Amino acid sequence: MENILEINNLCKKYEEFALKDVSFALPKGYIMGFVGENGSGKTTTIRSILNMAHKDSGKISVFGLDSEKDSIVIKERLGVVFDSLYLAEHLNPKQIERQLKPFYKDWDSKEFARLIKDFGLPEKKKVGEYSKGMKMKFMIAIALSHKPELMILDEPTSGLDPVARDELLDILTEYIQDENHGVLFSTHITADVERIADFVTILHNGKVWFTGNKDELAEKYQVIKGSEDDISSGLMEKMIGYHNYRNGFEALIKTEDTIGLTDEFVCEKASIDEILVYIAKEDKNERNPENGKV
Repeated sequence: MENILEINNLCKKYEEFALKDVSFALPKGYIMGFVGENGSGKTTTIRSILNMAHKDSGKISVFGLDSEKDSIVIKERLGVVFDSLYLAEHLNPKQIERQLKPFYKDWDSKEFARLIKDFGLPEKKKVGEYSKGMKMKFMIAIALSHKPELMILDEPTSGLDPVARDELLDILTEYIQDENHGVLFSTHITADVERIADFVTILHNGKVWFTGNKDELAEKYQVIKGSEDDISSGLMEKMIGYHNYRNGFEALIKTEDTIGLTDEFVCEKASIDEILVYIAKEDKNERNPENGKV
């Protein structure tokens, strides 16, 4: 498969946080969910892709072009949506279009007008008076009006009600029907990823914890539950995010490590949400004797 986006060994260090050798690829024609707890590095990665943050090392290729050397050409072919409206809120859609149109050689005014109408956005109303969902749809209308090949969205469904979220996901699903398109969207709402994403990349503490096909992730991990008395030392070492409570324990475990387990243990398919929770629990490491735990 041809990749529309490739990131290899991306590093970016701040005073209290760092991206460390982040690598993943998005094939053309697919949607990738980009997930992780707040502060995991999702926005820093996206800003690096957009050349808004200068990377310390590594390589980022978009459409096979270098993200730094070919930044202007790349941005012509990108549609970018952030979680906040970075536009003059005292203007209406037509006034904002007049400001933006000169920056895009492929801007399509007819398409912009169609999207504004289809999205049910009041043309004469100031965009600052729009609801959260309407603002998000307006930013998507702008992003789509210059015919982008890759859409990058940073927390687009954050703060939206279920109906607005559903509408946004439908828009992305329709957009990706063109096999030459691609979508990278970061979110902490993992249900959205499970609904429409083909690929998933999980960031944790600035590192890639998993990247690959969504179905592969679903098959690779399970939640294990049971009694502490039945745990061998070998099994304990294979657990991720081990947590004990009054009536037993629970943890994340690789599916391959559940082979041969006795009936005393219950193993269930792990959701992306559960995977993120257990990854966070692993940091606390309840198995560490120094913490006074098991």
